[in-house]
Amino acid sequence: MASHEREIENLLYTYAERIDLGDFEGVADLFSHAVITTPGAEPGPGGREAALETYRRSTRLYEDGTPKTKHVTTNSIIEVDEAAGTATARSYFTVFQRLDDFPLQPIIAGRYHDRFERVDGRWRFSERMMRPELLGDLSRHLLFELTVD
Repeated sequence: MASHEREIENLLYTYAERIDLGDFEGVADLFSHAVITTPGAEPGPGGREAALETYRRSTRLYEDGTPKTKHVTTNSIIEVDEAAGTATARSYFTVFQRLDDFPLQPIIAGRYHDRFERVDGRWRFSERMMRPELLGDLSRHLLFELTVD
């Protein structure tokens, strides 16, 4: 059986895989019981439908149904409170993108601060705080303008 840390790592990596496939339904499934936030923003309602709407409104998809990105998650520090059935993770992320007229390059980097809960023996996201820190050319990825204070 996988360790708690490994199960949580797999959730982190499943998110990266699904977003890069353009699988917004699958991403929304991961956040069915979670709130997605950013620093300084009021938390939204959370849940699957809110997550699905967020990704549909914010992420550009191309003719193959993908955003033409690779989300790389590294440096994860996972802390588990087994008795409480909760955990936290702090991770770095870097997103790379390439298109026919856009050479491979990092377009954004930052940190995820995640919270998890164990329900019926399975881990799930309960909160994701996205902390963008380094911005590159996001014009081919996001459907809105992002700034970092």
